[in-house]
Amino acid sequence: MRSLSIAATGMLAQQLNVEVISNNIANMQTTGYKRQRPEFQDLLYQSVRQVGSTSSDTGTVVPSGIQLGLGVRTASVYRIIEQGTILGTNATFDLAIQGKGWFQVQLPSGETGYTRAGSFQLSPSGEIVTADGYTVLPAITIPPEAIQVSINATGDVEIKLAGQSAPSNVGTLTLASFPNEAGLESIGNNLMLESASSGGAVTGIPGSGGLGTLLQGFLESANVNAVAEITSLITAQRAYEMNSKVITTSDEMMAAISQLR
Repeated sequence: MRSLSIAATGMLAQQLNVEVISNNIANMQTTGYKRQRPEFQDLLYQSVRQVGSTSSDTGTVVPSGIQLGLGVRTASVYRIIEQGTILGTNATFDLAIQGKGWFQVQLPSGETGYTRAGSFQLSPSGEIVTADGYTVLPAITIPPEAIQVSINATGDVEIKLAGQSAPSNVGTLTLASFPNEAGLESIGNNLMLESASSGGAVTGIPGSGGLGTLLQGFLESANVNAVAEITSLITAQRAYEMNSKVITTSDEMMAAISQLR
């Protein structure tokens, strides 16, 4: 009875669906988090009567045939890249990206990581770094005597010193973009890595080449919609229950057959 294994694949698929939804809900307050969504595909079909086969010596053709599906499988879990809500923090080194683009981060391995979480701070040497102390690229150092730091929409970092009337530029932050942002590899800690699926990084000044602009004193929240996730969770639960009911029914049918005398 194929329905047992078919329903089992359905239960496994909905189990993964719930796991993805739970991760989205868990990261509702994670800065810069992008929600994920699973995509499913039907499995191979068993042809009991081949579609398009002839049904007589005169050449008549079977219009539909008999194909029995063998269940479902997970094709991918992809990331939905869309703008999250911008929230004000008034912190000097909190930056939000309005539009397309990723901040670049120097990882301890020497690789470049990418993030939308712009909750930056200063290192002991005055460099702009992430919460884990990773340097934001290009590296920009804020001198300790600076009394004011401003970062404009195009990434220019300007400082004002005591007794100085005009601000001084100490560097410009750049952003990176990818042909397929959903193909970035997530490594946790709000960081992504370039992959063969994402394509190569293209860097540029914020506000140019289709890149977004920066907002100082703001952070981008997760793009998770609580209502939508709860709705999806209920749907997944019902689908799981229906697949388990199929297994129960199939088991009862097999029990009835075994009791025939």
